Amino acid sequence: MLLHATVGVAQEIPEVPGTWEGHVKGIGGIFFRAENPDTLRQWYQDHFGIPAVEHGYAHFFWRDYLESNKTHRTVWSPVPLASDQFARPEQQLMINYIVGDLDAFLTELQASGVEQVGDMEDYPYGRFAWIIDVEGNKVELWEAYPLED
Repeated sequence: MLLHATVGVAQEIPEVPGTWEGHVKGIGGIFFRAENPDTLRQWYQDHFGIPAVEHGYAHFFWRDYLESNKTHRTVWSPVPLASDQFARPEQQLMINYIVGDLDAFLTELQASGVEQVGDMEDYPYGRFAWIIDVEGNKVELWEAYPLED
């Protein structure tokens, strides 16, 4: 059993199930629009200690709860207001989800009528695909390649 303390009061948190049934394994990235991404990144570096490295991305590294030998990362990045990275100009945020088997997940999504946008892309750190959710938001899916410890 896990305990979480808030303002001096311990609260019981339900146990995490031992298996995970879904395709999504975690949050791989959070991308959000900013008027001046460089200034915002610098502000977060100065006040929160979040380093802006590698093209303005910050990386948060973490271990998998169910498979503690696996290391993951979550990318944090403000992007310019005029960026075409999102599906619609009014979309302010895009979340990247880590998935275990991108091909299988895309097959399931497409079979249920979910629209994939663009082509799948492959990089040294993983494979990416994008879909549009029910409200027209672009969502990024990432089958991450293992990180070296």
